[in-house]
Amino acid sequence: MSIIAKNPIMPGFFPDPSICAVGEDFYLVNSTFAYFPGLPVLHSKDLVHFEQIGNVMDRESQLPLKDTGHSRGLFASTIRYHEGTFYVICTNVSYGGNYIVTATNPEGPWSEPHYLEGADGIDPSLFFDTDGTCYYIGTHPNPDGPKYNGDWYIWIQQVDLENMKLVGPKKDVWNGAMKNVIWPEGPHLYYKDGYYYIMHAEGGTGPDHAVSVCRSKDIWGPYENYKKNPVLTHRHLGKAYPIQYVGHADIVETVNGEWYMVMLAVRPLEGYTTMGRETFLAKVTWEDGWPVVNPGVGMLTDEVEIDLPEWDPVKEPDSYTNRTGRFTAVPGSSRTYDFTKMEKLGHEFLLLRNPVTDMYKLDEKGIGLKLAAPNMKDNISSSYVAIRQQHHNFKVSATVCAAGLTGTESAGLAYMQSNEYNLRLEVNKDGVQAILCQNGRDEIIGSVAVSGEEQRLAIIIEGLEAKLAVNGEAIATACVSALSTEVAGGFVGCTAGILASGNGNDYGNYVYFRDLSYEAKVN
Repeated sequence: MSIIAKNPIMPGFFPDPSICAVGEDFYLVNSTFAYFPGLPVLHSKDLVHFEQIGNVMDRESQLPLKDTGHSRGLFASTIRYHEGTFYVICTNVSYGGNYIVTATNPEGPWSEPHYLEGADGIDPSLFFDTDGTCYYIGTHPNPDGPKYNGDWYIWIQQVDLENMKLVGPKKDVWNGAMKNVIWPEGPHLYYKDGYYYIMHAEGGTGPDHAVSVCRSKDIWGPYENYKKNPVLTHRHLGKAYPIQYVGHADIVETVNGEWYMVMLAVRPLEGYTTMGRETFLAKVTWEDGWPVVNPGVGMLTDEVEIDLPEWDPVKEPDSYTNRTGRFTAVPGSSRTYDFTKMEKLGHEFLLLRNPVTDMYKLDEKGIGLKLAAPNMKDNISSSYVAIRQQHHNFKVSATVCAAGLTGTESAGLAYMQSNEYNLRLEVNKDGVQAILCQNGRDEIIGSVAVSGEEQRLAIIIEGLEAKLAVNGEAIATACVSALSTEVAGGFVGCTAGILASGNGNDYGNYVYFRDLSYEAKVN
């Protein structure tokens, strides 16, 4: 009996997907850039329903971020499994470079990072050959010197996993399927029916993104270009097509012998992408020794039929979701967090960079955010606790106990693309202000005087329009098209959450929020 997966399978800011199968279980990881903890681990048994079972990089010792820009930090990662051990390889472009972490349980804990000396470039992946030999494959600038921006090469080298170092010859094996291609990146290596396949992205992670493939009888090449490349792209469908930027793929085989591909793509509105790059799914078959994506269609579809039994973590008593007492929220769902009843934050919560030890605390009053000096426009750790935007239309709201704020203190809600592009609803000693930040400049777009101990704040997003409300009354509206990849740049999607700041002064005290609600509307 088949089931239906609906695209995107991971909505919102879940870019650069990598997937592996261990028996009947699938494990997916995604990029996180400057957010902490890093690299969410998603689990599924049917490729339809996913649950977040942890984060690979959940300790500051693993993930130094400090003054990292929003789109720096952790780039694309790869997850693989071999003989009882899970491996994740990734690039921290801000600190340390390419590294490997391991775990015997994908729920963690994961090891400290083993940085690989001599592993230049980005987008690393691991491949275990039939004899157990492990190889590194990644991408770096043309070793003879880039002749143009994006003139990069894919290279391979053996990995000594006992000592966590690269060994033996290092060879550049491929520089893309198209002539004068830019950014051949995100390479993965596979072995099937006597051939080594390199599947990679090219064209840049934007409108010209594509998935291409080459193969060789020898891991070191020479690699044969597939004459029908790219095997998947939407760049030829025009700017008005609802799914764009398709690329950066990984493939996986099920216990039934079926193949599926995960990849990133975006769903822009009127040419603007606020949710960032999301994870999509496609069916793969093999013809004449080459992969065919969504045969007869050749592009992504809204639904994908899968020959697996249905598995829903909310209904399965042995799922991580139920074993932990619903500690983690179902991806893509509406949810309300009552901080007064929480002992720790669920895996889906995101903080900016490395939070200071006492940045927040949970107790019977809710979650207290420290009124420290940094604010949302500073490129350092600030008091911000958020979740990913996962719908085009949603409402985020929170109850803040902000009575008694003095001086430069402020606290409230934020809808954030980056330090320079965000929308905030802040309570201060004078009342509540609605603030739109574009290109690093704040504009007060509404304000209201308030009284009482608590204020109910809400930001309602309807496509590219936002409404900001205090205690049920709208005080401002705004167009949020600037909070998009196309205007703000970078690689991240928007997040929404609660914030507090001393705005240049470290008051050392806390402001409390009782709850946080994310209500999904019709997409």
